[in-house]
Amino acid sequence: MFKKVLIANRGEIAIRIIRACKELGIKSVAVYSTQDENALHTVFADEAVCIGPASSANSYLNPTRIISAAEITGADAIHPGYGFLAENSEFADMCNSCEITFIGPSSEVIRRMGDKAEAKKAMVEAGVPVVPGSDGIISKEEEAHSLAQQMGYPVILKAVAGGGGKGMRIVRDPKSLENSFMMARAEAEAAFGNADLYLEKYIESPRHIEIQLLGDQKGNMVYLGERECSIQRRHQKLIEESPSPIITDKIRKAMGEAAVKGALHVGYFSTGTIEFLVDSKQNYYFMEMNTRIQVEHPVTEMVYQVDLIKEQIKVAAGMTIDIKQSQLKPVGHSIECRINAEDPANNFIPSPGEVTSFYQPGGPGTRVDTHIYASYKIPPYYDSLIAKLIVWGRERQEAISRLNRALDEFVVEGIKTTIPFHKFVIATPEFLSGDFDTHFIEKIYRKDLIEI
Repeated sequence: MFKKVLIANRGEIAIRIIRACKELGIKSVAVYSTQDENALHTVFADEAVCIGPASSANSYLNPTRIISAAEITGADAIHPGYGFLAENSEFADMCNSCEITFIGPSSEVIRRMGDKAEAKKAMVEAGVPVVPGSDGIISKEEEAHSLAQQMGYPVILKAVAGGGGKGMRIVRDPKSLENSFMMARAEAEAAFGNADLYLEKYIESPRHIEIQLLGDQKGNMVYLGERECSIQRRHQKLIEESPSPIITDKIRKAMGEAAVKGALHVGYFSTGTIEFLVDSKQNYYFMEMNTRIQVEHPVTEMVYQVDLIKEQIKVAAGMTIDIKQSQLKPVGHSIECRINAEDPANNFIPSPGEVTSFYQPGGPGTRVDTHIYASYKIPPYYDSLIAKLIVWGRERQEAISRLNRALDEFVVEGIKTTIPFHKFVIATPEFLSGDFDTHFIEKIYRKDLIEI
């Protein structure tokens, strides 16, 4: 087992990893920008090292400074969390070349699965269902026209690199393809430094379902059910739950086994997630693989009673997972709300500033992962996620009731948050019945219905 782990991240995920390290008897090292000098992760860790100014490029996204921090503190492993350098294959290579273990999969797998066209090719080889589309990069508009005519509209253009909805355009007819192609390329180039696109058949009204995986370096792999991630805005997830309201035991098994097959085909180990689009007939299609821990991992932990971060660290240390697939049955229902420092009544504009009052909910089946506190100043430089509220109930209705109660208890003053938005969403008939898709927010949300 490692003696000391450096956490190359900030916020709630840094604290989450520090807690896992403490339970495993591992010393932890926090890194921080000058903006985060008084952040909680610097207090909770055994050591803390400043790695640069507020801008991410000069601190949390600077691999040289992070490696240097690991070397001067004697850390023998680095956990990247999610975001920042978590899916950066060059950073994983740097760790390995400095004889520091990168807590995640191999750099080769990160590189391959980070290229959407290459990832799709790998899943086809493994026999995992994929959305019909181009075999690789579409370099010319004429190619896109020809393929779109063959598949039939609508289609979707996607950036090969990156995610989060950048470089993505839905095309519903030939007339709009030219403009969409140029815009998607320009956006992809600006966001990722890579303008390459591929094209797929667009699945109307899909559900976004992801399978949680855990595998070791000896070829053992299990799936821990699915997460429902269809409640999203501009391709950013807002509410996640496990199990999904629509997934049956039969479909869960089929999707889980397909995900395991795909992951083993590329030599995957560590925690990871394979994401699927599911259509109205419950046909499922591979969308992408996330080669890291996910923001929404707590709902799986609540339902399956497995500490995914601890397991991820143990796997990185070369240990064998001792969990059998036959043991993994979902118990109860869990839902997570991402609480962001944003103003839902003003197009979700970020709301940095000082938190003047803070109270987090408690009680049975209630968990809050956060890094903020009263008097904490939320900086404008980073992601707006300030807390994750996770609840568990014996069944979905109890989980929803518990979530509603917990949102009522949650107090964050001095800034705007998405708490009112979540209260609005979970009270809608569509959410209560489980009858929604990835376009749910656009269909039902109206800012005038939320009392701020």
